Amino acid sequence: MASKYNTWYHPYKADTKYQKRSAYFSMEFGIHQALKIYSGGLGFLAGSHMISAKELKQNMIGIGMLWKYGYYDQGRNTDQTLQTHFIEKHYSFLEDSGIQVEVKIHDNPAVKVRAYVLKPEIFGSVPIYLLTTDVPGNDHLSKTITDHLYDNNTLTRISQNIVLGIGGAKVVQELGGADIYHLNEGHALPAFYYLRSLGITRNQMFFTTHTPEKAGNMERNGQLLNSCGFFGRTLTEEELNKEVVNDDMLNYTVAALRMAKKANAVSKLHAVVANSMWNSFSGTTKIIPITNSQNQGFWQDSTLARAWKSLNAKAFKRRKLELKSQLFDVVLDQTGKLFDPNVLTIVWARRFAQYKRADLLLYDIERFEKLASSSKYPIQIIWAGKPYPTDYYSIDMFNHLVNFTKYRANMAVLIGYEMELSRKLKTGSDVWLNTPRITREASGTSGMTAAMNGSVNLTINDGWIPEFAKNGKNSFVLPEADFKSPAWEQDKFDSDNLYDALEQQVLPVFYENPEKWQEMVFKAIDGVVPAFTSRRMADEYYSKLYK
Repeated sequence: MASKYNTWYHPYKADTKYQKRSAYFSMEFGIHQALKIYSGGLGFLAGSHMISAKELKQNMIGIGMLWKYGYYDQGRNTDQTLQTHFIEKHYSFLEDSGIQVEVKIHDNPAVKVRAYVLKPEIFGSVPIYLLTTDVPGNDHLSKTITDHLYDNNTLTRISQNIVLGIGGAKVVQELGGADIYHLNEGHALPAFYYLRSLGITRNQMFFTTHTPEKAGNMERNGQLLNSCGFFGRTLTEEELNKEVVNDDMLNYTVAALRMAKKANAVSKLHAVVANSMWNSFSGTTKIIPITNSQNQGFWQDSTLARAWKSLNAKAFKRRKLELKSQLFDVVLDQTGKLFDPNVLTIVWARRFAQYKRADLLLYDIERFEKLASSSKYPIQIIWAGKPYPTDYYSIDMFNHLVNFTKYRANMAVLIGYEMELSRKLKTGSDVWLNTPRITREASGTSGMTAAMNGSVNLTINDGWIPEFAKNGKNSFVLPEADFKSPAWEQDKFDSDNLYDALEQQVLPVFYENPEKWQEMVFKAIDGVVPAFTSRRMADEYYSKLYK
């Protein structure tokens, strides 16, 4: 099929600093609320990157997947607990690029992969090519490969890796090839194997690792992957033995680190953690830090931004109250609870995962109830986030919070945690609560966009926070637990310090010293902009990673 866009194209001439043609592979992109091909932080990061790449006129394209049902739509059961909906999506603003390639998956030598393009003028990103197998000529099973982001079936997930990696690499070849092939996490690892078979060397291959969590560093049986077509061809036993580690398992991160010229972690602390995790494996490249960031123009409220630039505290407070009221309209609609814009509002909102500890505030229930019922220092608390649909521990945690807050007038658990609600929570909160077990949050970009909008971080000193935080000046940072101690000890230590911080610092400053609070808000924005905006990050990928 002839391609409408069979050459690399942009609506601008690339800046001389960014001439190298970079193809950026990501399992998810958070570009706009309406394009539901993202689940959370990884997608938000990739979306901000693609928007800033266009702003900087970089010679880059994105390669992603067109998920038929997205991640999932978050609903409620009759008792308000979590319900997952899988609803077919259609996007009239995507164009068929005319590019269709074939990949071998399992015993099917010709699974068809079609590329649709999100053009720059739609949402202000570089061109992003989104791949689907839901095309005429494929059998039913092949059509379902691109149904669900992070499908729970092992063979489907492997098939998705092949489509994104090998299918994506073939689409890039159809576009004339690239100078840089950049994998955002290991999901598209088959691209490196396929490109290597074409004679493309590691000098053109780059890799970003995002998490120290085991679940985020996939391992699969090497023989299984070989039989599925993961490597682009069938490897011999000798060839396969060179790739596998840990009893015949292929670790995606180790393999990518061995094939890439250079790799990066997503904060300075994460680089230390990641190098210690992977440097014992032979042949891996060094991991440098390029701290994740978010797009200021997309995430920061423009009225708040103007008030900050002019140091107009009155205008800032006036707009903040308006934004809080907008968020509280959502709270009222979903829960029937009427929140007060003048009351300090704490938000915990991110992916629900065990190590992120959404319930840390509830560890000492007696102390928490005293805080939550104070008339001197009233508080309101909102939780939001999406558990993975088969992560039953996290779903139980979500449902526990729903049941706990149901009849408490100053607490709410919201559903529909996607880009638009995320924006409302960041612009409408006073305190952004971040409670991971230390060393386990690689970056944590939600705190950046919260700070951009006048929400003060109350946080564990993990991820990007050590690069930004000045305790008591632009944020409230909890003392560091011993990450080697048992989890229950860390939880007790952190929850005790969280109550202390709220009782002795956060609430007294907010209610008794509003001038200092406003000063912290402005200093936080000063610290985030431009250091933690994705223009800086997108530039560093060219100047530090690709160079």
